[in-house]
Amino acid sequence: MSKITFGRAIHDALQFEMNRCPEVYLAGEDVGFRGGDFGEDMGLWAEFDGKHGAESRRVVDTAISETAIIGHAVGAAACGLRPVVEIMHMDFMGVAMDEILNQAGKMRYMNGGKLQVPMVIKTTAGGGVGAAAQHSQTLEAFVAHTPGVKVVMPSNPADAKGLLISAIRDNNPVVFISHKLLMAGKGEVPDGEYVVPIGKANVCREGKDVTIISWSKMVKDAMQAAEELEDEGIDAEVIDLRTIKPLDEMTVLDSVRKTGRLVIVHEATRVCGFGAEVAAVVAEKAFDALKAPIQRVTAPDCPSPFTPALEVEYLPNAAKVVAAVKKIMK
Repeated sequence: MSKITFGRAIHDALQFEMNRCPEVYLAGEDVGFRGGDFGEDMGLWAEFDGKHGAESRRVVDTAISETAIIGHAVGAAACGLRPVVEIMHMDFMGVAMDEILNQAGKMRYMNGGKLQVPMVIKTTAGGGVGAAAQHSQTLEAFVAHTPGVKVVMPSNPADAKGLLISAIRDNNPVVFISHKLLMAGKGEVPDGEYVVPIGKANVCREGKDVTIISWSKMVKDAMQAAEELEDEGIDAEVIDLRTIKPLDEMTVLDSVRKTGRLVIVHEATRVCGFGAEVAAVVAEKAFDALKAPIQRVTAPDCPSPFTPALEVEYLPNAAKVVAAVKKIMK
């Protein structure tokens, strides 16, 4: 067990899988010499690129073309390789939406299961770094709406390593989303092979009064809110979904049936955010357990502002979670 950063955990997962499986390779803008936008790929180029001759290049710096990056990965995966491709910022995934929506997500289905598309799209999301409207979005619902594509969003270094290894081994396309503000954070991570199953949520904190469901960076805010609520006699249960799709409905429903109250927290904008899907599942399958209306704590339905003071107001935080819980505890 080592205490390492979120970015280092991603590096270790890639390194482990590239050593284990020769079909795994990494491609994207600046993943080679520069080592990725946050340095998580640093050293992999020297270790794997041309290790056994020019024909064995396994870390590839690509052109600045999201269409080419995703499109080539779909073809490579269909031919038996296991590409991990990087889109520097999730905001740019719309450029390659045909390759994700109509090719990667549907190819296995349209070939009757005879073709597999084992590829990972590794990307970053989230605000809080003053990157303005075109580099701060959290678009998990954007890709979760695509049939055939899995979506994972770890909140800590251990889950980052375990979920990335699971994603690389999965025979379906997986979008692996890291929050920018988590990349430098440290945590205990098991050494060597470590797998976190896709589709299994984590109960970070048990409680009896209210369920707070979140994922990615917002889990930290949810945990902070739960600690503040405890001081006021409110016992909150905090669930980290970890995987957006497939959704672990059982863990969600079991918790809501126990507490009777639900607050959903995500950084994405409110309208059609993934929190609406969680709320719909609970309303359909555990409505009789609810003691109060479901609450959502999200970003407002507008682009992220550039001005730091406005960005702070724009983003969800622990104080907003506390206020939402108090509203339904009355």
